[in-house]
Amino acid sequence: MTARDVALRALVACEKQGAWSDGFLKKTLRAAGLDSRDAALATRLCFGVLQNRILLDHYLEELSTVRLEKMEPAVRNALRLGAYQVLFLDRVPDHAAVSQAVDQARQGAKHPRAAGLVNGVLRALVRQKEALEPPKHPAIRYSHPKWLAEAFAARLGGEEAAAFMAANNGQPPTCAQVNTVRATAEEVAASLRAEGVEVELHPWLPNCLLLSHTGSLEELAAFRKGLFYIQDAAAKLAVLAADPKPGMTVLDACAAPGGKSFAAALAMEGRGRVVSCDIHPHKIDLIQAGAARLGLDCISAQVLNAKECKEEYLDGFDLVLADVPCSGLGIIRKKPDIRYKDPKPLAGLPAVQKAILDNVSRYVRPGGVLLYATCTLLERENEDVVRDFTDRHNDFTLEGFQIPGDFTGAAEGMVTCWPHRHGTDGFFFAKLRRKA
Repeated sequence: MTARDVALRALVACEKQGAWSDGFLKKTLRAAGLDSRDAALATRLCFGVLQNRILLDHYLEELSTVRLEKMEPAVRNALRLGAYQVLFLDRVPDHAAVSQAVDQARQGAKHPRAAGLVNGVLRALVRQKEALEPPKHPAIRYSHPKWLAEAFAARLGGEEAAAFMAANNGQPPTCAQVNTVRATAEEVAASLRAEGVEVELHPWLPNCLLLSHTGSLEELAAFRKGLFYIQDAAAKLAVLAADPKPGMTVLDACAAPGGKSFAAALAMEGRGRVVSCDIHPHKIDLIQAGAARLGLDCISAQVLNAKECKEEYLDGFDLVLADVPCSGLGIIRKKPDIRYKDPKPLAGLPAVQKAILDNVSRYVRPGGVLLYATCTLLERENEDVVRDFTDRHNDFTLEGFQIPGDFTGAAEGMVTCWPHRHGTDGFFFAKLRRKA
């Protein structure tokens, strides 16, 4: 398979099977055996189409005599791939993008005229691309479903909502947290640069590196030596807000893949105990492997359903971290297909989040801290859940905190990180103190 074949397979799988693009790509790229350059191209093509799908469809619908929804999935996505290359990739000649899309349609379509249709539509796009008018509506321009665009316009205002949606289509650098029990940020940066990785110190978060042109992370010497782990700055901030100290006993109730457990253990200088839990047994292996690579032997991992009470945990922890299941609308930059998921099931998430918070709050000892976190930006999953909790639990109160960077809400105990404001994932966290 070529890079374009892998991208097409991933796009069709997202549509037909509800697959997640990043997971499907990883599996298919391994099977295809592509080199790093072609793997990067396949990823960019797939993500690029997903980031711009509504915009691409807007232009293609104007040029096609057949509605896109009537086409076979392979044909529709071959058209999108061709259009994305014509409109967004300068290094791919237009004739090559058209020819490849036509070949894909010919191979993947049952209808004999599909290849001709793709050829005609993309040739028309090539002829007219300089005259195309950008859509006025930012939901189309930045390819966000109408309901999502309206939700953020209501919260941020139209101009800032457009900036947020534009940021969602950006390519964030890889964010690496330094394992400070083994090395300094300068030592890790030097090791990475020696292997050809581009490294910048994070502008406001200490011991955090921004990486690009990494190739395979697992093959880097610094990774194999356990000198860093991957975690967005916003998630690290949440742990800093919780303020774990050496000697504490910490529960990370919804831990996989383990980043917050690792951050807590490092803040504790490896002294104390971190119990890192997840409901899925196979994810426990990931957490254990990560802790072993980093040399954080204060971490133990075990299966736990965060909604079900574990009697021996009652009043047992100085700090409980609850990064709960959520709609994930803060990480659209990294998972562009999240925006296209059916919004109806999201309505049930606050009930799940409240149930988890109610249960794990009982594990906090008197005087201890409960940290609530999500990677979404919807108030009904964030501030509303926290306010509902404090209304029903008068032994918990919001507590202010100090963190690096410029974040409103820290003094009151609740912070929202925004991609367009802070360069982080979209993320929310709140610090709650149990009365002594």
